[in-house]
Amino acid sequence: MKILYGGDYNPEQWPEEIWKEDMRLLKLAHIDIVTLNVFSWASLQPDEDTYDFSKLDKIMEMIRENGLKVCMATSTGAHPAWMARKYPDVLRTGNNGIRRKFGRRHNSCPNSPTYRKYASALAEKLAQRYAEYDNIVAWHISNEYGGVCYCENCEREFRKWLQKKYGSIEELNRVWNLSFWSHNMYDWEDVVVPNLLSEEFEDDGIRSAFQGISLDYARFNSDSMLACFQMEKEILKRYTPEIPVTTNLMGTYKIVDYQKWAGSMDFVSWDNYPSCEEEPADIAMRHDLMRGLKQGQPFALMEQTPGVSNWQAFCKLKRPGVMRLWSYEAVAHGSDTVMFFQMRRSIGACEKYHSAVIDHVGNEHTRVFREVAELGEELENKVRDLTLGGRTKSEIAIVFDWDNWWAAEYSAGPSRLINYCQEVKQYYKALFSQNYSINMISVEDDLSAYKLVIAPLLYMCKEGYDEKIREYVKQGGTFVTTYFSGYVEEHDLVVPGGYPGKLKDILGIWVEESDALPETEANSFLYKGKGYPARILCDLMHLQGAEALACYESDFYQGMPVLTKHSFGKGNAYYVGTRSDETFYGRFLRDICEGLDIRPVAETPDGVEAVVRENVNGSFLFLLNHHLNTEKVFISRPGTEILTGKKYAQGDTLVLPGAGAAILQRDCRDKEGGK
Repeated sequence: MKILYGGDYNPEQWPEEIWKEDMRLLKLAHIDIVTLNVFSWASLQPDEDTYDFSKLDKIMEMIRENGLKVCMATSTGAHPAWMARKYPDVLRTGNNGIRRKFGRRHNSCPNSPTYRKYASALAEKLAQRYAEYDNIVAWHISNEYGGVCYCENCEREFRKWLQKKYGSIEELNRVWNLSFWSHNMYDWEDVVVPNLLSEEFEDDGIRSAFQGISLDYARFNSDSMLACFQMEKEILKRYTPEIPVTTNLMGTYKIVDYQKWAGSMDFVSWDNYPSCEEEPADIAMRHDLMRGLKQGQPFALMEQTPGVSNWQAFCKLKRPGVMRLWSYEAVAHGSDTVMFFQMRRSIGACEKYHSAVIDHVGNEHTRVFREVAELGEELENKVRDLTLGGRTKSEIAIVFDWDNWWAAEYSAGPSRLINYCQEVKQYYKALFSQNYSINMISVEDDLSAYKLVIAPLLYMCKEGYDEKIREYVKQGGTFVTTYFSGYVEEHDLVVPGGYPGKLKDILGIWVEESDALPETEANSFLYKGKGYPARILCDLMHLQGAEALACYESDFYQGMPVLTKHSFGKGNAYYVGTRSDETFYGRFLRDICEGLDIRPVAETPDGVEAVVRENVNGSFLFLLNHHLNTEKVFISRPGTEILTGKKYAQGDTLVLPGAGAAILQRDCRDKEGGK
């Protein structure tokens, strides 16, 4: 056993005489797993009655003969042309009401009976044919589920979904508040999809006149794709019950509720493609979010680019060492694989300039290949199985919820600048930059294991969640939330009685109104003698048991509280009534953590990330230098750096080159960074 190393391989796109050379090069790169058959539907099924597995059979035999493991895809991520020509119901309809023609990738309606019929048939044929191959270690259904369809199939199934969820048309009228604008519905047939022909409109992006309708459609769309995944999984499990099943997720991808999907996945896998403008905290947060989908279980890094991503605005190269650094960052945050898209660079279409292990030159004499091979040798001979199954312990949790994301950004006011992911990142980054260990959790997860729970922009407080928070704080927990929290229940109906709704007693405040500021404007406040900006939204609140930790410095609400603390039961609840800057969040959260005796996993220079994973082999401190210059780290506990074999005593200094990574193996007596 070791960390699996490899990625997507598409030999069907190349002449067979190249395959042998590929095997030589993949062996040189220490590749031990390939993802096959991701986009082969057209060649596997040239018409509705014919299946041709001859080429895939050859590929599978070649792979097995060369000792490679396989992550076998079902090819259902893009349908063949004959299907679109003969059965146009398989094609998606855009939010403008226009049915698409054949083309691109995400173009199959998830509610098309035709699509489901042929997708399930193909999955069954593959499962039957390859069930006895002992080198298939995982099934990979479809590819990067996403997008939205608004066709008549979806409209019809949306009505059924609503009828099951709400039971009666009267209840639908209530939860969508359809007495507004005389929108009352009399029959389920009155329900139409919320697109640009009905409730949605373009206003610097897509907006909705009835947020409850659009919110339910977002839920329905995610559920529709999930049903397709579940359909294929059930078939695969019937023939190969012991082989785990997954699909590749995409981090903070808004359209699909990954927290709901996780229960149907045997393990989480995801594709990491950060832009060149993003910070290390962006990448780390998405890793932690993916790890949190299954309560901290290890995940699989299914795809990353070994060099350059071609679809971004600027195809900036990964600097030397960065691919290795980001690979180890994935492992540090919970991955038990390091995989790439792709093995050989294609010669045509939209990804021909996306990097690959084997470049267009077709040999091993490239910088990217050398870096891939060096990392492969390191994983094979030095890391081996040491970190496999490792868990990340934390006393801090950040709540992330897709319903809140959808609802907060659909909201008709108070500000178009409200950005759910950015608000979460403000808090994550403040902790990340100080090397605190963080778990990303859902509203379904238990809170009792954490000393500190942070729920930024908890706009929607679902049924019973206020009680979960209430009990958590009463029992001694510390809770932090922000402006625009507690406003609505799960149907996006405002909770009467004043903001923040059912959280008022926990927080000890009443928010009377909120001042939405343009990007060019800001208020300010003092916290512990230093001034900080107040931007986007400034809550005008009254104390109802809480104490003010900071007040606004200007405008007609000068002197009103902006930051509060409320003792509630054995614990405390904090409310941050505005968006501030990273300096404030760093100071504020550090003060809370120090008061709770929560310690960082290590002290490092700025730009050096420290993360800990633990398993039966010990505690592994990952040190990751995101700078291109050399940095030094003081060692507080002895251990052996597994990539070099060097032993470090307490008080020693570990030198990290630019984009360098180190993994210090220590015993399990480590109490730093949480339980």
